[in-house]
Amino acid sequence: MRALLQRPALLLIGIALLSIASVGTALVSQHVYGMEPCPWCILQRVIFIAIALVCLIGFFAKRLAGALVLLLALCGVAAALWQHFKAAASSSCAMTLADNIVSAMKLDSLWPDVFLPRANCADAAVSLVGVPYEFWSLAMFVLLGVAGGWLARRR
Repeated sequence: MRALLQRPALLLIGIALLSIASVGTALVSQHVYGMEPCPWCILQRVIFIAIALVCLIGFFAKRLAGALVLLLALCGVAAALWQHFKAAASSSCAMTLADNIVSAMKLDSLWPDVFLPRANCADAAVSLVGVPYEFWSLAMFVLLGVAGGWLARRR
């Protein structure tokens, strides 16, 4: 852990790998275990990928990348919390903010296996070892946000 904190480039690589692993885990859950994603699930995938891409900026501007990772992680926290407390209680989550963002980016048509919502929010509310799936995502966003904040504050 100390090596990561002393070498920001390693921390950026770690953040990117955790982000990509989070999307990979979601894809395994979807395609192997049949856990179909809702629009808010897809939005969280987009945010994880954006965080991984921002880490590339970090090799040139570490503080900027840290600030962007923190900002995106906060967006992910908001999406996970909204999914759990609002969207999961709704029988339909079509044409919500998440659906509009994903549709506007055309990711659902460019790469449907990864970015096409296939369930409504109530049906997509599942747990993994007793913890709501979106809370696993929330925990990862918090972890990435802390790392991004540390990079942004580092001199």
